[in-house]
Amino acid sequence: MTRLSVNINKVATLRNARGGNMPDVERFASDCESFGAEGITVHPRPDERHITRQDVLLLKDIVRTEFNIEGNPRSQFVELVETVCPTQVTLVPDGHDQITSNHGWDTKAHFHYLVPIIDSFKRKGIRVSVFVDPDAEMVAYAKKAGADRVELYTGPYAEHFAVAPQAALEMYRPAAEAARDLGLGLNAGHDLNLMNLHAFIVQFPWVDEVSIGHALISDALYLGIEETIRQYKQQLIVNK
Repeated sequence: MTRLSVNINKVATLRNARGGNMPDVERFASDCESFGAEGITVHPRPDERHITRQDVLLLKDIVRTEFNIEGNPRSQFVELVETVCPTQVTLVPDGHDQITSNHGWDTKAHFHYLVPIIDSFKRKGIRVSVFVDPDAEMVAYAKKAGADRVELYTGPYAEHFAVAPQAALEMYRPAAEAARDLGLGLNAGHDLNLMNLHAFIVQFPWVDEVSIGHALISDALYLGIEETIRQYKQQLIVNK
């Protein structure tokens, strides 16, 4: 069954807006796990506008499920990940001033850049996932570069799903099947929500993990975090 990793960046954004420690990011992560989340995701950025370096260091000893750290592998990020040694690192090609990640790696063009980074993390025993657009060639080059998994950027899927669900799904079939056929693990993330998640998992039940933050935290404002996690996990059941 596909695992749910909760991205807690937005919780840190709320805390940072006021200062202090409300809400408590580390306690929230622990509570998410107790409510059924099978992983915690963070995406620290250089300006620390949400998750901070200190958060990541504290979460190292708090997260009991899978800890996934996302980000662009610049020197400070690499040093932090290698200090924490999470279960998984997800390499994302975002700029320092991006509001959110909105594209994947061109793994062919950046192949020689990615190879030593992936190798360095794997030597530390960290599973490496590479964030890619739904392009079978990008998946193939991620495999050649040594990645353990790819994470499909599902922003375009979410955008098109509301008007043309089946067409939106078919956009992702070549990349999803390429990952499966190449023996790569498959993750998915960005703009997945209670309306579009189940259809994606039914079509591609070999997805190992979805990482969801913005929509899940937004839903929790109305439903509460325990009920929200329950509902998202329900969407991951193929034969429900």
